[in-house]
Amino acid sequence: MLNASLKIYSITFNKNILSTLIQNFIKNYSESISTLALRGTSFENVTTHELIQQIESRQKAEKKLPLWFSSEGIYYPPKLNIEQTSSELTAIYKAGLIEGKTLIDITGGFGVDSYYFSKRMLRVTHCEEQKELSAIATHNFKQLGAENIRTIAGNGLVHAMQEKFDVIYIDPSRRHASKGKVFFLSDCAPNVPENLDSLLAHCDTLLLKTSPMLDISVGLSELHHVKEVHIVAVANEVKELIWVLKNDGAGSLQIKTVNQAKAGLQVFEFPWNATAEASYSQPLTYLYEPNAAIMKSGAFQQISEAYGLGKLHIHSHLYTSESLIDFPGRRFSIERLLPYSKKNMRELGLLGNVHVSIRNFPMSVAALRKKWKLNEGGNHYLFFTTAMDENKIVLVCKKV
Repeated sequence: MLNASLKIYSITFNKNILSTLIQNFIKNYSESISTLALRGTSFENVTTHELIQQIESRQKAEKKLPLWFSSEGIYYPPKLNIEQTSSELTAIYKAGLIEGKTLIDITGGFGVDSYYFSKRMLRVTHCEEQKELSAIATHNFKQLGAENIRTIAGNGLVHAMQEKFDVIYIDPSRRHASKGKVFFLSDCAPNVPENLDSLLAHCDTLLLKTSPMLDISVGLSELHHVKEVHIVAVANEVKELIWVLKNDGAGSLQIKTVNQAKAGLQVFEFPWNATAEASYSQPLTYLYEPNAAIMKSGAFQQISEAYGLGKLHIHSHLYTSESLIDFPGRRFSIERLLPYSKKNMRELGLLGNVHVSIRNFPMSVAALRKKWKLNEGGNHYLFFTTAMDENKIVLVCKKV
């Protein structure tokens, strides 16, 4: 069973797939994958499995990697690699954080980050230990016209120690053979904490991408010389944490929260060790829910202080004001405030379809929907939460 699993996700680089005939087939295929799997392929030197891999991975890339999707002659690795790579949006953001002339990406993978780094740097070195994946990235860089990227099929950590770079970039593997998902940098590959001093001796800036599951306090306990931590969300979903490390000891640690929303970039930043004091209030005219990046940062007191908002409860993380303000998150007008009771919930059933959210409330969204027969949809938003006087309440809101 293990061998079968390895076979499914093994990476191959079959150049026969790049023929015009097969590329057109992949691009124009519109039937189900199961149909292709049953029917098989009549192409010589290309297996059905390889065709399916290209079609599935290209479909995965359509929204995440639109440049790759729209470019001619792109070769795709298994869809698992596409799922794990940076999106174009997050790669562009990371590229905006660097400066200098030379960068080495020691965990290059499919090459999305390296490509966008090459737009900012004079020379980029892309290292990838899997030879087939390195060959795929090399081919795609040529198709995309990225002529200033040098590719190396080998251990990036070793190559990073052979010369000095302006920037070293690392995206450690977040999988472990026995532990599954890991939550400590020392469990990742490469082991950044173990090699940190040597890495910083070979660069001016060390840029580190980690899973959003990593606790910021845990990461800081394993690292030193951290200047910035960027919490990057897309459409209100945290995608990655970006750690900026420098040899320069000046300046305090800054936490920068970024949410790439449809309406534009939502940014909020604060010093990690700075103290802030929230003010508290009963619900007023407007309600505010911080975006996912801010929620990850834990800046619950800072948000209240910075925007002059009243917090509903120390554990509720919802905010309120009398006048409407710009805010890095969702904004609502409060139409009604009701104590949570059987009578009031029956009355709310007259609203029809509603959106349901909870903050510091003893029941889940699913349990509330089931108990009170609340169907999803409509224009009303119900926030089930706890007020500053410890009473359980329901806020009937509309988006503004």
